[in-house]
Amino acid sequence: MIEPGQAACAPGRPWPMGVTAAVCEGVSGLNVAIYARHASAVELCLFDATGELETARIGLPARSDGVWHGFVPGLGVGQHYGLRAHGPWAPQSGHRFNPARLLIDPWARSLCGPLARLALQTGYRANAPDQPDPEDNAHDMPKACVLDLAAELRAGAAITPGPQTALDKTVLLEAQVKALTALHPDVPEPQRGTFAGVASDAMLAHYARLGITALCLLPVHLHQAERHLIERGLSNHWGYNTLSFFVPDARFATPAARTQAHDAAVRAEFRSMVERLHRHGLEVILDVVYNHTAEGDALGPTLCWRGLDNASWYALDGQGGYLNPSGCGNTLNMGEPRVVQMVMDSLRWWVQAFGVDGFRFDLAVALGRSGGPEARFDPRAPLFAAIAQDPVLAHVKLIAEPWDLGPQGYQIGRFHAPWAEWNDQFRDTARAWWLGHPCTPGQMARRLTGSSDLFHTGARTPLASINLITAHDGFTLADLTAYAHKHNEANGEDNRDGHDHNLSANAGHEGPTDDTAVLRRRGHWRRALLATLLCAQGTPQLLSGDELGSSQRGNNNAYCQDNALTWLDWAQADQGLDSFVAKVVRLRRRYPALRHPRWFTGSASVGAAWPDIEWRTASGQAPDAADWEQRDPRLLVCVISVGEGAQAARERLLLVLYADPASLEVCLPEGPWRLLLSSADAYAADADGTTGADMASPLHVSGPTLLLLVQDLAPANQATS
Repeated sequence: MIEPGQAACAPGRPWPMGVTAAVCEGVSGLNVAIYARHASAVELCLFDATGELETARIGLPARSDGVWHGFVPGLGVGQHYGLRAHGPWAPQSGHRFNPARLLIDPWARSLCGPLARLALQTGYRANAPDQPDPEDNAHDMPKACVLDLAAELRAGAAITPGPQTALDKTVLLEAQVKALTALHPDVPEPQRGTFAGVASDAMLAHYARLGITALCLLPVHLHQAERHLIERGLSNHWGYNTLSFFVPDARFATPAARTQAHDAAVRAEFRSMVERLHRHGLEVILDVVYNHTAEGDALGPTLCWRGLDNASWYALDGQGGYLNPSGCGNTLNMGEPRVVQMVMDSLRWWVQAFGVDGFRFDLAVALGRSGGPEARFDPRAPLFAAIAQDPVLAHVKLIAEPWDLGPQGYQIGRFHAPWAEWNDQFRDTARAWWLGHPCTPGQMARRLTGSSDLFHTGARTPLASINLITAHDGFTLADLTAYAHKHNEANGEDNRDGHDHNLSANAGHEGPTDDTAVLRRRGHWRRALLATLLCAQGTPQLLSGDELGSSQRGNNNAYCQDNALTWLDWAQADQGLDSFVAKVVRLRRRYPALRHPRWFTGSASVGAAWPDIEWRTASGQAPDAADWEQRDPRLLVCVISVGEGAQAARERLLLVLYADPASLEVCLPEGPWRLLLSSADAYAADADGTTGADMASPLHVSGPTLLLLVQDLAPANQATS
């Protein structure tokens, strides 16, 4: 073995980052480029094909602007390796170098070896966190494997391109890969809970029936469970704890793929999933976590970035402590160009090598903090500027979670076009309106029409608002309408975790019940909430399982429950609710007025007979200031007179949102009106718009219900695509 620090290679190049097959002066080998600005030395550790035996330790001979680099002749694709970094152990100055720790290459595209308990691989002594642990841990660490990057990119290029569905026709379904199909009886058993299961025949039929256009998958990057979960026998089910930003998690592969020595089969199964989804007109959007890593806080493991150069990779305060706007113990330093480069390389990798169509950025505000300990959010921060100009990312969908846990962390509406954003104000207002919490018609009207108070800036449209009622983080729809309080005892944190402000209701009984009156009221609420989501301006996102009536027994923070609590129970699916959702999605697709890509003005355009939107009271009058602010009766009525292309003057739509249980009469505008949708009655007309009962004025309404009516101005034609 070559001694540490002894150069055994040529200087090579400081790019591309990571360990890659290369040719230098006609000689084949490996180029190594590792960012570790504060390190005094960096070593490449070579291992045999088993990943067990270290065969050589080679010091990198050159350093350029913080990048240690070298060229090792005679090696190539398939080589297993790890890294070691030398430097000071001075936590108060941000330095945590420990060459006894084998480290993962941040740019590794393949990892093999032990993964289950990496949270225990700390860099300090167990009984003295202020001192480095001198024991070598190579045996307990996974090894990176050099891939043929050109071949990987060719495989990605062979994937059928995604449909690039316009936002006004997009309907998102948020899903966790394993939970989606782990219990699906019609998915072949080896495929259940896997990438293959996501694109199985049974699931493709479900997406088509629902009218979904894009899957937003919870993190598929290789991730790790935290120490406190390992100690409680739990796991990080959601995956928001990334170990590698380039590697798909093998736990989502079929058993046959997982048993192979290398993860080529895992990559192939991911690509096959994307291919099948694309062929069926579906986009794949990945939930990505670039705000923090699996290394956690100061007591967390040393796996990669911390050991290479803690002070450069992470955002620190003046005493070497971790800034924590992510709430997960650490936050990547987005003011460091090499950190931005890693994120950009990762995004491009998933687009080019795996064919994905977009990204939803977890805690995206943290990605816009780049100026040191007191950094505030900047919508033109380095990462966002890099994304904006990148030709590879020009066509992908970009969705921000517009908050983090840092100072001034709530930044909804401040991202620039073409970004879309999760709209929690839509979520909270819709919940409050239907479930009896304080809410006014004015508040509901703003959310129903695209939240112009948040998004009507610059070149943004109502479609920038990603509307949602529920998401992975919080109650499912069934639990939102069955529990007034969270019930997270199974998480082992004495029910202290999870949100307390849920704006939920239980209809008079907490949890499961056989009371028909309670169940009827819950059904009214669920359908009204779903209909509101799908009839509102903006881009709707469903939570997988909500259409089936799935429950997590009141757990609103089931991040650590990889079991039947979170797996969708297809055998107990509410088929009536599933059918209702599918019909409302088809109505949304059929009527452009429900997905208008421009802001309403309240005025008539040139040649139009009516304003694009009119607000009405029950008596048919225009609301005054007092009407907008009154809380009862909880009624909102509007007429929308817009369309697209030849449909622009063909029809008008009337929306009635009435949340009170008492009956009410609503005066209809002049002319014939047909009922398209009644959430209380679980009724939705056929998508071609030719069915639906004629309605007379006044309209008798009993809530809670959402009603949608149409007035035909010319003979209807076929549904738009």
